[in-house]
Amino acid sequence: MISVQEAFSILEHNLPALHKVEYSLSQARKHILAESLLSPINMPPFRQSAMDGYALCLHNDLVYEIVGEIKAGDSHIVELIPGQAVKIFTGAAIPDSAQAVIQIELVAANGTQLLLDELVEPETNVRPIGEQISAGDLALEKGALLNSAAIGFLAGLGFTHVKVYKKPNIGIVVTGNELAKPGTPLEYGKVYESNGIMLQSALIDAYYDAVTIYEVNDDFENTKNVLQDAIKNNEMVLVSGGISVGDYDFVARALKGLHVQTLFHKVNQKPGKPLFAGKLNNKMIFALPGNPAACLTCFYVYVLPTLAIMSGAEANYKQAVLFPLSDDFEVRNSRSQFLKANISNGEAQILSHQNSSMLNSFSVSNGLIYVPNGHYELKKGDMVEVYLL
Repeated sequence: MISVQEAFSILEHNLPALHKVEYSLSQARKHILAESLLSPINMPPFRQSAMDGYALCLHNDLVYEIVGEIKAGDSHIVELIPGQAVKIFTGAAIPDSAQAVIQIELVAANGTQLLLDELVEPETNVRPIGEQISAGDLALEKGALLNSAAIGFLAGLGFTHVKVYKKPNIGIVVTGNELAKPGTPLEYGKVYESNGIMLQSALIDAYYDAVTIYEVNDDFENTKNVLQDAIKNNEMVLVSGGISVGDYDFVARALKGLHVQTLFHKVNQKPGKPLFAGKLNNKMIFALPGNPAACLTCFYVYVLPTLAIMSGAEANYKQAVLFPLSDDFEVRNSRSQFLKANISNGEAQILSHQNSSMLNSFSVSNGLIYVPNGHYELKKGDMVEVYLL
């Protein structure tokens, strides 16, 4: 049995190679950019009005002659002489012969005559060519997360497709004869299956949408066949349950039969001791404990960082941040613990119902407090490591 830190180190040294793909901008959202992009154009590509108002060919008087109108998108050229103005709208191209724009609320217009209250400084309300970015400048750097703003920025520069790091397809294999589908009558000795939809929801929350759920009963051949199918069609496979050492826990034997390389099996932690991590070619396999809270703990601590790194993000397993503890806590455990916690008002509060089978406290937690094994006292205000959810 290995320590949490040893498990992190083993995973860091066995991560698969990254894969690049070209996606349309709409497909690329929440992916990591796989190449640096230079702007192909100036933005704005012309002198642009920042206001609805009047573009002025300046002179030393407060009265101007209105000689036309320019809407956003108009491409006709207007030539002004000193003392002339043209009505203009936000985003429209300012004539080269105009030096400033005065907003519409600050003037009085009467037919073709425009009256100002005071003289206007050159370049007022003028967005110069390339104010946001010039042609050839770095638009986005390799490794950037393509959020909605980044997608809009690239679209505004004329991009339609970009190269990104491919996110893994993920298979979730749910095992267990004791599982019943929610919505069906619950027979004696059965429990409703929750881990599959829980893991799928957690993945979707993290913007991993290519998720397939597989179900298998406690039978060795069936388990092996379903796992083989899941591994064939996905870059990561998460197995829920069946990884312990009971008579009907077939996952470990089935993975061995499929020649999956064992990276580690069993971690000195609570919850989540039975955790298995393996690799087959360029694919990662995690067998998670069947108890729901243990399953979700292992997902956040081990699986989610692995997915982030496989997707090109600059993530790591040592993601804990320090918070002061809200109350005294006595540690008496031979295994390191991940304790469900609520982080609020700058403090970390350990919640009740820490059993590995219980999700009720997990459903209201926003962090996991990592407590190294041993016998010692933690006092209110002591700094503890927190994995934020």
